[in-house]
Amino acid sequence: MDIHHDVDGDVDDLLAAHMKDLEAQDRFGVRYLSWWFNPHARSVCCLVDAPDAQAASAVHMEAHGTTADKLIQVERDVVEAFLGGGVDAGLGRMVGPVTGALDGGFRTILFTDIADSTGITQRLGDVKARKVIRLHDDYVRTDIEAFGGRVVKHTGDGAMVVFPACSAAVRAAVVVLRRFADHNAQQIDEPLRVRIGISAGEPVDEGEDLFGTAVQVARRVCDAAPPERIWVANVVRELCAGKEFRFVDLGSRTFKGIAEPITVHEVPWRDGADG
Repeated sequence: MDIHHDVDGDVDDLLAAHMKDLEAQDRFGVRYLSWWFNPHARSVCCLVDAPDAQAASAVHMEAHGTTADKLIQVERDVVEAFLGGGVDAGLGRMVGPVTGALDGGFRTILFTDIADSTGITQRLGDVKARKVIRLHDDYVRTDIEAFGGRVVKHTGDGAMVVFPACSAAVRAAVVVLRRFADHNAQQIDEPLRVRIGISAGEPVDEGEDLFGTAVQVARRVCDAAPPERIWVANVVRELCAGKEFRFVDLGSRTFKGIAEPITVHEVPWRDGADG
């Protein structure tokens, strides 16, 4: 495990640095497994599987030009017993300065949904339809993990995903829909059209699942979005202020089971187009 003190930047900055580590690690025979951020002490701990300390340091140096203040040999299960495991361990679980308790668990929730999944089953039959859904699952998992997200569960015709940062979720959503667009260009007879909804908040973490208003809003926003669109709750737009994204205001909408109306935005993802 390597330990960094007096860390600058926010969660987005740290996630970006972690993604650079993942891009560089294979060249040194290293795997960065998990990371934890203590926002009060401004320290980061990275759990890494490496042949030696020099290889782990080399990844950091190539990726972002920084090195750890300390490297120590540890067992993974011991580290996670102290710093936290479970659903968010691979994303960067934020811990308090003394107790190790979660910092409140602010997370970004993303849902995908395959449009007309029932129709796909009727046209293709159960076996071929399951192959289509598995293809969706494989595509989504690959792109989600590339941006530091984790698939919490599959919903039958979609997936529920958690991210530590809104910007990573939006970037992943754009890449996911572009991947499906490329797929559909080759599969004209049976395109796989996917909608995405994103929200953020403090979901309730119970074992390997997440519950609460943030999850419900993300689900409702996804359900309301047309196929091949990314819709996000206003909180996502606010948390992505200053990033490279463009948001199209779709106005205030009322969703079943949600007490207050929510302003929804669309994220254009096609090059040179508004949506």
